[in-house]
Amino acid sequence: MNKKLKLEELNRLSILEFKEVEKDPIIVLLDDVRSFNNIGSVFRTCDAMGIKKIYLCGITGQPPHREIRKTAIGASESVDWEYENNASEILAKYRNLGYEIIAVEQTSSSVSLENYQLSNKNILLVFGNEINGVSQKLVDLCDLSLEIPQWGTKHSMNISVSVGIVLWNLKKLFLLK
Repeated sequence: MNKKLKLEELNRLSILEFKEVEKDPIIVLLDDVRSFNNIGSVFRTCDAMGIKKIYLCGITGQPPHREIRKTAIGASESVDWEYENNASEILAKYRNLGYEIIAVEQTSSSVSLENYQLSNKNILLVFGNEINGVSQKLVDLCDLSLEIPQWGTKHSMNISVSVGIVLWNLKKLFLLK
């Protein structure tokens, strides 16, 4: 019989335990993300994937906003995060720390996600505004652009869905290394 597990059977870490475990050296940067629900969903996904930190930049909302908390369901307390108005400063800081800086954006030279080869385990992913995407200014500061393949009539996905797809694919690459 295939029995659905109850929450107490999942053996999830407490927030304190989660903060103590080693995380994958992946940083997620959200720049000018408007939707509090998207922000909360990104927190929840980053918790599930064991991501090191989230940076909230520009107009991106910050916890403890009610709408963020509603979709994050506690993940804004478990995942380390920081607000920085200027995303460029964060990119420069992490480049100096040896991180590969990746814009998740469709560009003239973007790499399709299924073709991405993990060359550096320290990665900073840049996600942009729901309408305009990652700004050209930030794209210019990135080492490469990563694109999620799509086969429909739309040319974009919801940012929280994009974060989930990219993180899951990176997590698989980390597990294979």
